[in-house]
Amino acid sequence: LLTDVSGTALEKNITLASPTKVELTCKLDENSNLKNPQVTWKRGSETISHTSKTPNSWTIQLTISESSQLGSYICILKGEIEVSATFHLQVPKIDGKEKRIITYEADRAVMVCKTEYDPKAWTWYMTNGTELVPINKILPTDKFQIKRQSGNVNRLEILKLTQEDRGVYWCEAAFELGSSKGRFELKVLSITAPLKPFIAIVAEVAILVTTIVLYEVYSKKKEKGAAKEFDQIEQL
Repeated sequence: LLTDVSGTALEKNITLASPTKVELTCKLDENSNLKNPQVTWKRGSETISHTSKTPNSWTIQLTISESSQLGSYICILKGEIEVSATFHLQVPKIDGKEKRIITYEADRAVMVCKTEYDPKAWTWYMTNGTELVPINKILPTDKFQIKRQSGNVNRLEILKLTQEDRGVYWCEAAFELGSSKGRFELKVLSITAPLKPFIAIVAEVAILVTTIVLYEVYSKKKEKGAAKEFDQIEQL
């Protein structure tokens, strides 16, 4: 990772699905004005010694074997100015992990989770209060169907939707170094929902027509009353 001599911190995400060896390098541009900087590698408050260096680069080698070794590793170069670069070591993320789904009663909802690498296992959950209930273990298959389209793509279908099905659902992809979750918010509308704007318009039109009719009736009565009064005056 090339540090920016302007002082802007650079960041890079590194995805790890299984235990492996990682080599992280910070390198200054050859035209950098930052000469002979003091270099420090850190993970949190822990200082890490670099394993190799050249006049413009500094490298650490890591063996990542468990989830606790994931996280952010930063190299800091101090001289006339200070520059830094951060490497984020993480398990594969769920693509588009925040999604909202809106559908109707008696229809079905489809939720799809996808990752860059094949996980060891997929698990789907529904939220029950503050708890996550695993769908593939306790809920009926005629209502919930889980389909593994490929190694890195998993799909949940909820059939014959009712208002009770609305809520938050999660997919979880488990890797050797940890797991990632994707969140879905399901909203189930009544089948009459699309008709509500039409019903509101019809109601407004009905009120308007009724108002016009009443006004015409009132106007005619008023005209008849005025004509009768005029006839009485003429007779007098």
